[in-house]
Amino acid sequence: MPDLSKLYDAILNGDHKGSAAVTREAIEAKVDAMKLVTQYMVPAMDEVGKRFECDEYFVPELLLSARAMKAALELLRPLLATETARFAGRVVIGTVKGDLHDIGKNIVAAMLEGGGFEVIDLGADVPPQVFVETVKTRNPQLLCLSALLTVTMPSMKITIDALQEAGVRDSVKVMVGGAPVTSEFAKSIGADGYSENAATAVSLARKLVQAA
Repeated sequence: MPDLSKLYDAILNGDHKGSAAVTREAIEAKVDAMKLVTQYMVPAMDEVGKRFECDEYFVPELLLSARAMKAALELLRPLLATETARFAGRVVIGTVKGDLHDIGKNIVAAMLEGGGFEVIDLGADVPPQVFVETVKTRNPQLLCLSALLTVTMPSMKITIDALQEAGVRDSVKVMVGGAPVTSEFAKSIGADGYSENAATAVSLARKLVQAA
């Protein structure tokens, strides 16, 4: 059995070669893919986020850790979807206008894809109208909005209001998340759901899509 703590350390230290190597060993040892994600990879990125907030890490460290996370996820993605997984639904995801942070969003997008969803990733700093037009043209069952900065949280409400004005709000469930976002805030802006972290995002997404 490989030392799985090395996966946590590799992501925390931005070692993409190390994270890929440990992940390959874990796959060969038939370690559950979701266990790797939820017990080692997501906690590592959570710690990276905390260090960034405390000015212990800066943008270069964030990017290196994100690359290490991606290296592991690329290997695990085929395993995250079970052989019997059916098409779970179509999801549009993006970080709202004014916010350039996309690490958390990328993790959630990868996990949703691994969970059987078709994921349309619009990237970061996405204007409300782009979300609206994508909902109109791609007909997703779920729209995921991410924000990492307190000052960009109002963009979530602006986006939901734009959906309402365009007459498509009732056609899609809206899930929000990000470090400063809370369940109370999600309710106050009219979102359908709030995910505290990437580990719970897939199960919540399934519930919201099934309720659609």
